[in-house]
Amino acid sequence: MLKHASLLAALLVPLSAHATDDEDLRAIRAELKQLKSHYEQRLNELEQRLQQAEARAQQLEAASPASPVVALPPPAAPVANENAFNPAVSLILAGSYGNLQRDPALPPTGFAMAAHTPPSQGFNLGESELGISASIDPQFRGVATMALAAAGGVTVENAYIDHSGLADGLNLRFGRFFSGLGYLNEVHAHAWDFVDQPLVYRSFWNNQLGEDGVQLKWLAPTDTFLELGAELGRGRGFPGSDRAKNGTGSSVVFAHLGDDFGSDHNWRLGASLHQTRRANAASSAVPDLLGTAGGVSNAFSGDSRTAGLDFVWKYAPNGNIADTNFKLQGEYFQRRESGLLTYDTLAANVTDSYAVSQSGWYLQGVWQFVPHWRAGLRYDQLAPDVAQVGALNATNVIANYGYTPRRSSVMLDYSPSEFSRLRLQLAQDQSRLGLPDNQLFIQYIMSLGAHGAHRF
Repeated sequence: MLKHASLLAALLVPLSAHATDDEDLRAIRAELKQLKSHYEQRLNELEQRLQQAEARAQQLEAASPASPVVALPPPAAPVANENAFNPAVSLILAGSYGNLQRDPALPPTGFAMAAHTPPSQGFNLGESELGISASIDPQFRGVATMALAAAGGVTVENAYIDHSGLADGLNLRFGRFFSGLGYLNEVHAHAWDFVDQPLVYRSFWNNQLGEDGVQLKWLAPTDTFLELGAELGRGRGFPGSDRAKNGTGSSVVFAHLGDDFGSDHNWRLGASLHQTRRANAASSAVPDLLGTAGGVSNAFSGDSRTAGLDFVWKYAPNGNIADTNFKLQGEYFQRRESGLLTYDTLAANVTDSYAVSQSGWYLQGVWQFVPHWRAGLRYDQLAPDVAQVGALNATNVIANYGYTPRRSSVMLDYSPSEFSRLRLQLAQDQSRLGLPDNQLFIQYIMSLGAHGAHRF
């Protein structure tokens, strides 16, 4: 009996050990599976944190006062402090006080048929700007900017998509955007160095040329900055006429070339060409020869072509723009328009040929002499030129005004941080024959939210 019991015990021992081994293996496998799942989750979290940290580092590097002077705009799809789940939202609050001796609605002499949106007299809330931007995915980024008018109402200033996934150096932008022509045109109002735009921008582009369309930019893979761009648009921005039609109403081509001189200096040169067509473009209060005291209403239909040159030179000791820096910039535009002019549409209604070449330029320098404080000086000038007027309107329309509109401005501003600026500006405006105007402006600009730093 004892012999049988001993034999049974001997047989059960290995079976028990085998069962224990199976349980241990199952437990080990379960633990490994749990650890693997846990570590995969941790790795995913760390990768997301790393991507966010890299984006923040690039943003801080771009905004750092100690960073080298950047001669050129960033690539077409810059990384901002934003991601697909948390769009960057900003609100710009701006306002001014203007003391002017003359009615600001009066246009420069010889440019009554051009655009004219001057600063206002007295206290003025100005235009507040609400901006939203975010990376949509690795290939697309979206930007929307809404302008909140002082009198009420909201207009869409920018609303576009950037697509940088075409090829190296190529960026496609589509939607509503400020054109890439010139140097100042893409700069938003709250980043201007003066309260207002130069006379040539005010008269030629109604302060800024904005379009609905597409833009293609190519940044060459070279040490020297070379950027080429082309745009096709609806033609909604002045001097175009916003018409409901198939096809395009305007086109722009531009090129930019730049480089650095050591760590202290950099420069950029640019050239651009804009073409559009005006259809029954009405102008009121035009002081033609036989007009009433308040002028007459004219209409023009024809082709408009504008060529421009721009340059900028920047200096910052050792590339540090926080302590002191200097920026010198200038632009020149020449516009040729030819077509049919209808004189006094409300009465005489006489139509004949009309052609004119007008030009304008400005030169300005802005010097940050100590941290937070800047001073600036600007001179701008227009040339009305001599128009070619058809025989039917030769005695109606002024062909030669014989006057050169010009203006000189000086400004001083204080910026406690990247998010606030207070400015004083004085100007001697001689843009209207026999109506000199000494002007004073006080302005504030405040930025709320995640608004990226502007390029120097």
